[in-house]
Amino acid sequence: MARKRNLVSAVGYMRTSSASNVGADKDSEKRQRAAIERFAKASGFALVDWFYDPAVSGADPIESRPGFSALLDRIEDNGVKTVIVEDASRFARDLITQELGILALIKRGMTVITTSGDVLTDSSDPSRTMMRQIAGSFAQYEKARLVAKLKAARDRKKAATGKCGGRKSYAEAKPETVALAKELRGRRMSLRKISATLAAQGHLTANGRQYVASAVQAMVG
Repeated sequence: MARKRNLVSAVGYMRTSSASNVGADKDSEKRQRAAIERFAKASGFALVDWFYDPAVSGADPIESRPGFSALLDRIEDNGVKTVIVEDASRFARDLITQELGILALIKRGMTVITTSGDVLTDSSDPSRTMMRQIAGSFAQYEKARLVAKLKAARDRKKAATGKCGGRKSYAEAKPETVALAKELRGRRMSLRKISATLAAQGHLTANGRQYVASAVQAMVG
């Protein structure tokens, strides 16, 4: 009696770059699925789930792809450690994008295999290792550049307005209330009297209460 082979669980990932290749009557998804199924059957894998990004460019960042994001969520929720793709271009056509995606899976202990048997996550190939290091450095550079860009924007806003972020001043949040408070102060009213007058005219805090004297002081400066 033949001994039953233990199958390794895997998920399939597919991508089509053009909307014209998406649909029940198109062959791109069918071709990829058939190729992955044939390879899985011949190589001892059991396909337990599928992930698909229709009409997604191969140069699009992996984190922006709904199908790939769902794949990462699936990986983190169970013990499946193998992803099968038709070929490397289905994973990503742009080399840096491809290596960044593979790097994300390597960090999760994953193996990515093409239907030709090429293990994209193989770390024994010096050229692949070099590309991943370049890709990782590029990603770090892009992150640092974005942080610097956001800081520069905050600095410009602060220079122009005197502040950036944080809680809004009374003048920003309640300009009409502040204007009235200043007008009443010009009549030499006390802070408490101003507070009572504001309340009488419907100018209250977010909690529906009368402003305390210190708040009125902040309004009139």
